[in-house]
Amino acid sequence: MKINKLLVKPMVGLVTAYQYAVSPFLPRVCRFYPTCSEYAKQALLTYGLCKGLFMAGKRILRCNPFFTGGYDPVTKD
Repeated sequence: MKINKLLVKPMVGLVTAYQYAVSPFLPRVCRFYPTCSEYAKQALLTYGLCKGLFMAGKRILRCNPFFTGGYDPVTKD
């Protein structure tokens, strides 16, 4: 469990760095609320590295014109 937390923190840091350093220069195209990057942080913190990355990846793949989007929070099963 400790190793998982040690690996999650750097991943959350990378997402946060993306939010501050890259995202402001890109057009706002995320179809969901919360944004995909915020969803990724929440999923990582809630479920850990493996499931969090899986959930974030699924969400990013759904963030396109073929899906409706809308409110899609990270929920605790």
